[in-house]
Amino acid sequence: MPELAVLTLAELTTLRLGGPVGRLVRADTAPELVAAVRGADAAGEPVLLVGGGSNLVVADEGWPGVTVLIRTEGVDIRRDGDDVLLRVAAGADWDALVARAVSEGWAGIECLSGVPGLTGATPVQNVGAYGQDVAQTLTDVTVWDREADRIAVLSTVDCRFGYRTSRFKHSDRYVVLEVVFRLPASSLSRPIAYAELARRLDVRTGEQAPLADVRDAVLELRRGKGMVLDLDDHDTWSAGSFFTNPILDGAELAAFERQLEPGTSYPSWPDAAGTKLSAAWLIERSGFGKGYGDGPARVSGKHTLALINRGGARTADLVSLARCIRDGARSQFGVELRPEPKLVNCTL
Repeated sequence: MPELAVLTLAELTTLRLGGPVGRLVRADTAPELVAAVRGADAAGEPVLLVGGGSNLVVADEGWPGVTVLIRTEGVDIRRDGDDVLLRVAAGADWDALVARAVSEGWAGIECLSGVPGLTGATPVQNVGAYGQDVAQTLTDVTVWDREADRIAVLSTVDCRFGYRTSRFKHSDRYVVLEVVFRLPASSLSRPIAYAELARRLDVRTGEQAPLADVRDAVLELRRGKGMVLDLDDHDTWSAGSFFTNPILDGAELAAFERQLEPGTSYPSWPDAAGTKLSAAWLIERSGFGKGYGDGPARVSGKHTLALINRGGARTADLVSLARCIRDGARSQFGVELRPEPKLVNCTL
């Protein structure tokens, strides 16, 4: 577990933001990852886990404790009837895994193409896009339980998955070591559930398409929204969608509708917890369109859900912009927008 000479968290995050690193340790194996966290806990040292850095907003003050860089690798493949079981190390690159699944003819994660970051992060916020999320194919997660001081295997029920959330998201108790997926062997995708993707593929919602076609279409859609990382394109220097789509119960939805002009239509989708609204729609109609802002932190020129670093921004600039957008949507519609990335040493 070598200590590395990285000076700031900005070097490890896709936003290129974040202050000084206190101490940085790289873990290349699951035992090294456990040892790094366990040792820090024993010493009373705060721990920040960093994988791809694509879902982190780190304060300008940085992180004073130990930063553990997760670089474990490996994919174990086992056939089970018509399905394939993939046991994947937390540090495995997620999009590389999706690309391999598509090329091998394993269906179920093709719509998650282009999502940045590492596999161990996917169950934390139940990563999803274009009608798929990892909870649909994930079978269990092997974790280091810091509280119980042991390795545990958590089932999908144990993980308590919801829309962009899980039992891992708001707790530092568990360190993801491995994730197991069950994917059916098929040259065709799972039924396409997302209307925009179905239109791009020229199929009806609920129909299937070749895996490679789905991956290509998803990557094309994501690039058009600045959601595929490109070092030369500052519109992709983001943490992806900064706000989640709000889910309202019946009373909250009625209050929201009272804020609208009579006859106003708005995008919405049914959800188990109520009605899901479009955060992008709320943001745009609160006055924060594409490219909003006159400083180095702005709304992406490609997608209003992404907040970007145009170069030279500080975390304080980005947080101030996010706070302005949140407060504007609350004032305009009475709806609370909540951040999707993890905020480290900073709050809205």
